[in-house]
Amino acid sequence: MTGIVRRSSDSADETRPFEDGKGRPDLLTGADGPVGRAVFEPGRQWTKHVKPIAGTESCRAAHVGYVVGGRLKVVMDDGETEEFGPGDFMRVEPGHDAWVLGGESCVVLDRAGFGDYAKPA
Repeated sequence: MTGIVRRSSDSADETRPFEDGKGRPDLLTGADGPVGRAVFEPGRQWTKHVKPIAGTESCRAAHVGYVVGGRLKVVMDDGETEEFGPGDFMRVEPGHDAWVLGGESCVVLDRAGFGDYAKPA
């Protein structure tokens, strides 16, 4: 076993494209499980572009990550809302919708929620 591991999201183990080409999560699987980089394109919304894939009413993944660029709005099933932007840490429990704000792609690094994210039901 090596003491250092270097991998690139540009050579992901798995990529799961969203409906209408509105982005994708790129997953790397390691000894600690999957980690991901998601690129959410302008206009992307979970209910429009991932719900048809997942088959659930809202996102059932818990996310723990960091926003690298762009802006994302998250609305929980109970109505709680938050906006995230570059440099923000995010922790979002299951049961939410999310969409890109503005005309810039939103890039999120997620260490918890992408293992089953955007997988067909």
